[in-house]
Amino acid sequence: MPQENLWSQIEYTHDNTVRSKKMALFNTSSTELKHLFLSWLAISYAFAIMLAWMELDRKPTGAEIAGPFITELFMISLFTVGISFIIHEMGHKFIAQQYGAWAEFRMSTGMLMLAIYMAWQIGILFAAPGAVQIFGPHISKSQYGKIAASGPVMNLFLAVVFMPLVGDPGFLGEVGRLGVMINLLLAGFNMLPVSVLDGRKVLAWSPVAYIALFLLIIMVGLFSAAMFV
Repeated sequence: MPQENLWSQIEYTHDNTVRSKKMALFNTSSTELKHLFLSWLAISYAFAIMLAWMELDRKPTGAEIAGPFITELFMISLFTVGISFIIHEMGHKFIAQQYGAWAEFRMSTGMLMLAIYMAWQIGILFAAPGAVQIFGPHISKSQYGKIAASGPVMNLFLAVVFMPLVGDPGFLGEVGRLGVMINLLLAGFNMLPVSVLDGRKVLAWSPVAYIALFLLIIMVGLFSAAMFV
């Protein structure tokens, strides 16, 4: 199919599935919202199982990951890794839409199931829940670089947002500590200049921007480490 016809079909499909025409700056669809919601729940549950491993110092039983024991860990995960994942992806989406591209998140059911299974069996979170699919007829290399950088930038922003919670001695303090660490890890990992990660696109766009963003991640990381001491 010619690129022009493909682009017209994508626009037509999006216009007929968008949930609210009032969301002119952040168009979405019922399909995307469903994929985001399911991914949010699944990745948070997988992370909660990993936290259960750490708390129990052993593999949790089936009853433990399906009963009251997992509830608090799941709630913490929803507001840390779950939110961090969604905001990272929405950063890509928002910037892509500003450049006139069609951009929507699509989950990978198989990878979400694998994340939950690996978290339970070996206590490691292997998270590749999906990605924002972007289609645009005139997206330049610099625009792709900025779209890629927006994800780690949003994680840096969230790390700073979570910092004031760190001093709380209860539930909020735990959310704050995990929120800071998770977002810094997501930002740093995604900035690696390899494979399909964001860093490769940012580096291809601007080595200066790549180095500056990586140094900023390190600086925020060092500042947060001082807070945890």
